[in-house]
Amino acid sequence: MNLCVIPARGGSKRIPRKNIRVFAGKPMIAYAIQAAQKSGLFSRIVVSTDDEEVTKISREIGAEVPFLRPNELSDDHTPTVPVIAHAIRELEANGGNMSYVCCIYPCVPFIEEEDLKKALLLLEQGNSEYSFPVAEYPSPIQRALKLGLGNQVSPFYPKFELSRTQDLERAYHDVGQFYWGSKKAWLTNPKIHTHGLGCVIPSWRVADIDNPEDWLRAEQLYKIFSKKKKTSEETI
Repeated sequence: MNLCVIPARGGSKRIPRKNIRVFAGKPMIAYAIQAAQKSGLFSRIVVSTDDEEVTKISREIGAEVPFLRPNELSDDHTPTVPVIAHAIRELEANGGNMSYVCCIYPCVPFIEEEDLKKALLLLEQGNSEYSFPVAEYPSPIQRALKLGLGNQVSPFYPKFELSRTQDLERAYHDVGQFYWGSKKAWLTNPKIHTHGLGCVIPSWRVADIDNPEDWLRAEQLYKIFSKKKKTSEETI
C-alpha cells in the first residue's frame, strides 16, 4: 500500500497555529488532506502531530491520527525525515505494511493531485529513492548578487558576470510541498535532494508561507486562481 504522512505539529512561532489557521475558508491542513484523498493514491492518510486541536480537526476532515508524536520530534529544529520514519515504525508496529510513503506538508494550498501522481510515476519508473516537485528559478542563479558594506554589490560567481542569461544552465529549487520515497529510503537515507528525482511544476503554483505577509499574499493569489479555475470549468 501507499502511505501518506502529513507532519503537523501544534507549535508555530512566526504564524501562530499555522497548520490549522483558516485559509480561504477552511483550515490550512485541509488542503493537504483533501489533495491526498482526491488523488486516490493512498490506503492510509495519517497526520503526525503532538497537538490535540490538530488531531481533532484532522479527523473531522477524514485523516487518521493513530498516535501522538513525541516531544523530542516536535521542536523547531526537528528535520522531516525522522518524523516520517517515526510514523512508519509506529504504523508497522501495529500491523501496517507499505511500499511507498509520501510526506505532504500541511501548508500547501496550491498542491495538485496530478502532481502527486506524476511524482509517484517518476519514482516508480526511475532509479532513485525519492521524488518531489521542483520549480525553475525566475532568474539565473549564476548571476546572483550579494550586498557588502554600504550596499556595495558584487557577484557570487564573477566568472558569469558578462555571460548572457540564455547561455546559462537552468536552475531549480525544491517547492516544499511533498516528497515521495520508498519505505527503505525514509528509514535509512536522510539525504532527499542528493537521491531524488525532480517533478517540474509551474512557478506560479509555488508559495512559501513563513510570515503574515506571505500568508496574505498566498491567500489573495489562491482566491484569484480558484476563481479563474472555476470560470474555466464552467466554460468547458
